[in-house]
Amino acid sequence: MTARIVGRRPHVEPDALIAALVPPPHFASASFESYRPDPDFPSQAQAVEAVSTFAAGVTRTGLARFRKSSAGRGIYLDGGFGVGKTHLLAALAHHVGAKAAFGTFVEYTQLVGALGFQGTRSALQEFAVVCIDEFELDDPGDTVMMARLMRELADAGVALVATSNTLPGSLGEGRFAAGDFQREIQAVASVFDVITIDGPDYRGRGNDPFPEPARVEDVIAAGEVDGGVCEDWSALMEDLTHVHPSRFGAYVDGVAVLGLRAVKPLSDQAQALRLVSLVDRLYDRDVRIVASGHSLSTVFSKEMLRGGYRKKYARALSRLHSMVTGEPS
Repeated sequence: MTARIVGRRPHVEPDALIAALVPPPHFASASFESYRPDPDFPSQAQAVEAVSTFAAGVTRTGLARFRKSSAGRGIYLDGGFGVGKTHLLAALAHHVGAKAAFGTFVEYTQLVGALGFQGTRSALQEFAVVCIDEFELDDPGDTVMMARLMRELADAGVALVATSNTLPGSLGEGRFAAGDFQREIQAVASVFDVITIDGPDYRGRGNDPFPEPARVEDVIAAGEVDGGVCEDWSALMEDLTHVHPSRFGAYVDGVAVLGLRAVKPLSDQAQALRLVSLVDRLYDRDVRIVASGHSLSTVFSKEMLRGGYRKKYARALSRLHSMVTGEPS
């Protein structure tokens, strides 16, 4: 019988949320040495040097006379999708080891929901560095909460490292009335020194077309392999409304191949953003996708790709392309 993920309702204990703050499987072997800077974009090699120096400061806070301590400081890796920001963030976390917390922005906001603000701050203060992948401010509540959390962690001597497609001072633009929260946004920006990484999508997907959709029988066969799951696209999209994005990782645990029947474009932005979160968790786990119906390149509308979340959708398309083609990434 083909395995299913539709209907799963994973429960994650607060202690497990803390324990899960480690780089995902896709970046399990990420290191500064394995990052391959593009010689046409010097900012990439400069970023490796800057992040590795910062990492050394995290682990050598007692040797300040030899190397500047990173305690209470922050760096912010800004750049387009596919330039290796998450690779460098994971490399830093691996370098620091057990005293590094690594999670996506949504995972930290969920931590506040599970532990409360004070509990989250207390838990994160035990780490030497907190790494925040895909930092973005999508609503006023996140803005106020994260501004306070960043400030209090830095004041406690915790080093902070974030990645984003958006410069700190421009967070929230096009998504909510960001102008009304400039004090909070600037408070976030003041914690970080920005490191900009230039270059094209290293996955090489920028202009490559998606392959033709698979046959239905191939999708069904994908669900029958070890670790395979086969789902109807519409049923999966509806089921995601019942699972908090912070639990999407647990939702797809154990999946190696995901077959999707009857893919079709999305018209609802909330649904599209849930898909973005799901794609990130599938990509983290190196899941291969076999899909029939419409091409996955069409799931986000032209209006979505021009709107305030366009960078999220572009990253999701790049990652979907990687998982559909099975090419190294």
